[in-house]
Amino acid sequence: MLDLSVFVQALGADARYFDAELLPECVSTNALLLARAEAGAASGTVIVAERQTAGRGRRGRAWLSAPGDSLTFSLLWRFAPGTLPQGLSLAAGLALTQALAKVGAGDTALKWPNDVMKDGKKLSGILVELVPGAPHAAVIGIGMNLRLPAAMPEELRANSAALDLDTDPNILLAAILVELRATLEVFGAQGFSALREQWRARHAFEDAPIRLFHDFASPRAGICRGVDRDGALLFESDGRIERVLAGEISLRPA
Repeated sequence: MLDLSVFVQALGADARYFDAELLPECVSTNALLLARAEAGAASGTVIVAERQTAGRGRRGRAWLSAPGDSLTFSLLWRFAPGTLPQGLSLAAGLALTQALAKVGAGDTALKWPNDVMKDGKKLSGILVELVPGAPHAAVIGIGMNLRLPAAMPEELRANSAALDLDTDPNILLAAILVELRATLEVFGAQGFSALREQWRARHAFEDAPIRLFHDFASPRAGICRGVDRDGALLFESDGRIERVLAGEISLRPA
């Protein structure tokens, strides 16, 4: 079970960078933290929920969570004014895979733009939302399957992975936040370009055949050539490479 005192102890010296609150239930940690950010909450504010009743993923999808089955939290981070957010979700994903490696979770991989994969299935999702009126401030929401919830529909279960690791979730949460802080400091100082090669080294579809899916167009086949310095996907089709921005686009292996 999550316990703030155990979590703070696990953070060690990094505890001074965070102000965390644990809630048994809320509608959405991202929505709640965005409201607090607009009211002036400090950088490093963290909201952890054992259950979200309307957790959100990318493109408006729901994120299922249940006590003991999921780790769901949001982090507010304020960058220096003028910091551009391009590639922020990728930077957060990189930090997540690095933290998982340190707690012995085995090999995980990144799927552009905001998923962490295990054994080819989705283990964790990331939702980055900019604070209204403060484009240099962002709320980074993370949802991770510790176990697959019993209520998860079969069509989702077939494409979902769980950590299934005998690790105290307080230790796991602390490890993730420590890696996030270190990565976000690099991102704030140098942008995603400083993290690009590390991200590509963990990319599940580097130089692999993929299909791009768009809400308003037919799927397209091509080769994934990684990402550029801003985090845009490099998609090769018919001998040409184009930049693809996150939004209404998703990719799958061919």
